[in-house]
Parts: sequence; structure tokens; C-alpha cells
Amino acid sequence: MKKIFRGTTIGLVAIACLLAGLIIASQLSLTPHTGADQTQLWTEGESKGNGERPGSFADLADGLSPAVVNVSTATVVKENEEMNMQNPFGEDSPFRDFFGDEFFRRFFGGPKGKSFKTRSLGSGFIINQDGYIITNNHVIAGADEIVVLLEGGDEYPAEVVGSDEKTDLALIKIEPKNGLPVCKLGDSDATRVGDWVLAIGNPFGLGHTVTAGIISAKGRELGMGAYDDFIQTDAAINPGNSGGPLFDTSGNVIGVNSAIFTRSGGNQGIGFAIPIDLAKNIISQLKESGAVTRAWLGVLIQQITPELQEGMGLETRKGALVADVVQNGPADKAGIQRGDVIIRFNGEQVDSQHELPTMVAYLPVGTEVEVVVLREGKKKTFKIKLEEMTDEAQIADADKSSEKVHDEMGLTVQDLTPELAEKLNLDETRGAIITGVESGSPASEAGLRRGDVIIEVNRKQVRDVSSLTEILEANQDRKSLLFLINRGGRTIFIAVAK
Repeated sequence: MKKIFRGTTIGLVAIACLLAGLIIASQLSLTPHTGADQTQLWTEGESKGNGERPGSFADLADGLSPAVVNVSTATVVKENEEMNMQNPFGEDSPFRDFFGDEFFRRFFGGPKGKSFKTRSLGSGFIINQDGYIITNNHVIAGADEIVVLLEGGDEYPAEVVGSDEKTDLALIKIEPKNGLPVCKLGDSDATRVGDWVLAIGNPFGLGHTVTAGIISAKGRELGMGAYDDFIQTDAAINPGNSGGPLFDTSGNVIGVNSAIFTRSGGNQGIGFAIPIDLAKNIISQLKESGAVTRAWLGVLIQQITPELQEGMGLETRKGALVADVVQNGPADKAGIQRGDVIIRFNGEQVDSQHELPTMVAYLPVGTEVEVVVLREGKKKTFKIKLEEMTDEAQIADADKSSEKVHDEMGLTVQDLTPELAEKLNLDETRGAIITGVESGSPASEAGLRRGDVIIEVNRKQVRDVSSLTEILEANQDRKSLLFLINRGGRTIFIAVAK
């Protein structure tokens, strides 16, 4: 993939290459950073190109590698009684019946209470002279010891300043003896699919390794949480690269390498990085307080499926459907209602449900935002002041007697009584609670679950099993039905196709 320049070498070309190298080096912090930004946690970089592939990545690699570090962790694990009793022939082995557990504990269990260390390797990158380093939360989570190895061979113990499991980011710190090279942080939002990128890290513990590729996609959702917004790249990323930087061709960090898609355990050309624009807000909070305070809009949202689009009469599937509004939350106070479709947030278009949580996460608590929704086909605008996120409540299912109401739907339900609602800690006191869903039925295929409380069908209120039956019978000729259910204390819309 390298471009090779052929032909005779002339002095002018050599001088030009030398000057180009010096210019690039000056932009990439080849020498320790000694600027006046000591009060800032990081230095913002400037984009000097348009993402095109350079003739060689050598100058970039030389300039950037010193600020990339290896992160080694050790965790002390103490064997417990259960670990010592493992039967080498399996739990159902006839040897166990014959010899008994005491025999295997004595000869195969090992010393009781023995402690040992498990070790793991990852990567990170230095962002300021005081020794602050960004890495992944999963690299350092639960570690009893953290050691940072610089490219030159110097080792430093590190302490965790703060970490955030939801975004898989962590900020650690070393106490350097001398000046440190630092990485400049870029603008991940300005990158485009097809731009060239460079990944540097510590794959498989081999030490500093440089790989190059392009941005394959942006805004990837991996099902890892509400804040999925990954940059996808085909630059080789392997175990050990976690926490390392993804650079643009100007030498600015535009992502934190975090995950790979693989069936073999190694690189298959699909790697994922956390956008640096999201990381900036997180690490700033980690530096200040060691924890993350998130802004909260106070709605439960869901994706608009083709069935929901048809059932709600929407022109497009763009936007985030409000399935529930938290009472006395920011959205509720502003007037947002269940069934609204959020199409713009803080001046940005909301194309899909998974974009909105990230948009909210970028903003500090207390920010006033403008939210545009579609309500019954008409646009409405609201001013909402974001508040601090609170923990979500969860409820458990309970065993109940039931009554079968509709064979075609594959549902078994019973009346939701006030007593049952109190037992399940539900706000709803009316409705039909699902006590069974037949495998392979329309209800099962749509995602209805045991424990869901049906409160509306096709915008008609379900008071009890009798009213549910009436609504279902009145809509027998419809190809799909729009259910509104309460699940775990929150409401969501589900379209059931017959």
C-alpha cells in the first residue's frame, strides 16, 4: 500500500522532503510540549489537510509514537472454596459419585485461599505535561496495580483519576520526572467517511505498533449502551490496542480505540473508536470530580420501525419517538408528551433514536436547549433546561394467574388490579398484564414480553382484559396494531403485525 517513488534521486527532491518532514514534525509534538496551556487539560490541534493519504506515514508515526503509552495492569485474585472444588472430570461425572467431592478437593483443589495475580495489557495516550493519560475503562477496571511504559522505556506507576463505565473511558495520571510529549486532540465531528487515519498501540503486548486505514463509517451503534456513537475503521486494531489513539493525517487524536468485531479474536478489518468530541466532555469531568454527571432530558425514546410509522401515520422514520415522559422531569415540565417525535435537538437534526442520548451527553447540566417535535403531524418547539440524570427504577416480574384472550396474537393476560400494581411497584393501576407469550406468535415476534402491561392499543385505553378483547376484536381486519405498554416502569410503543 506504500507509494514508492522510482527514478534517479536529485538534490532538490531530497531538500524538499527534508523541509516537509521538519514542517510535519513541528506540528506533531516531536519534542516535549512546553506551551503555555498548562492550565488546560489538553491542547486542541488544527486540521492541516482534508483526510487524504500521505505519501508515507513515517513522519506521522515518528512524531506521534512518543506520546502513546503501554498500560499494564495487575489484579489480585483470591481463590475461594468454590474454585478449589472444581471437578476436573465435570459435575456429572461418575467419578464424582464414586470418589466424592472431598477426594477432588484434596488432590485437585490446590491450597485454599491462595492469591494470584492476573495481568492485562492495553494502551493510552498522554494529553498534558502533568502526566494525564486517556485510556479505556475496561483496561484499568478493577486493577490493583497500573504501570505505564513510555516509548523510551521509562516506567511509572499510575493512579486512576476517574473512570466512566458507560462510555468506556478512563483518565489516569503518572508523576513524570521529565517533560512529556503530548497528543493534541482534534475534531471528530469534522471527520468524514473515507478519511485516512492512523492507529498506534500495544497489540498483544508487542509494544508500539502503527497501523493505517480509513474511516469506514461513523455513528455506529454496537448495542453496548445508550451512548454508542463509534467511529468504525479498517485500521488494524487488536487486543492490546484498547485505549490507544486514532489519529487523523494532521496528527490530532480523533478517537479512542475501544472495540473490535472479530470471530477469530484478532483483527478482521472492523475496529471501533470512541469519538474524541464525546471523550472531551467526559475526561474534563473526570479531572474535576473523578466521576461523570450527565445531563438528563427526562424521556424514554425508541426507534421508529416501519410498523410504527404506518401505525402512527408518520411520513418518515426519522426522529426519536417519545415512548414515555418522566413525571416532573425536564421534558415533562416543558410540555413534551408521550407519542411526540423529536426531530431536532439543540439546533441539530435527529435522524434516529440512538443519536439523541449522545447529543444530550455532549451538553453540561443546566444547558437550555430548543427541542422540535412532531405532534399529530404538526411541528411544535419547546425550550427545555437539562437537569442531572437520576437512576432508573427497575421492577421484577411476579407469578400470576392468567386468562387467555386472543389466540391469533399469542397473548395470555390478566387484569391489572390496584393490589397487583402495588405488589409490582407500578404507577399504572389499570390495564392488562401479559402473563404469557406464545413462542413464534405475532406478539412474540414483535417483542412483547411476560410482565409487560398493556395500557393502549391503537390509541384506545385498555382498562382491563375485557376492554383489550373488545379493541382487538374491533381491529381484526387491520394488518398491524399499535400497542403502548409499560415495561419496567417505563412505557414504549410496539407495533404487532398479524
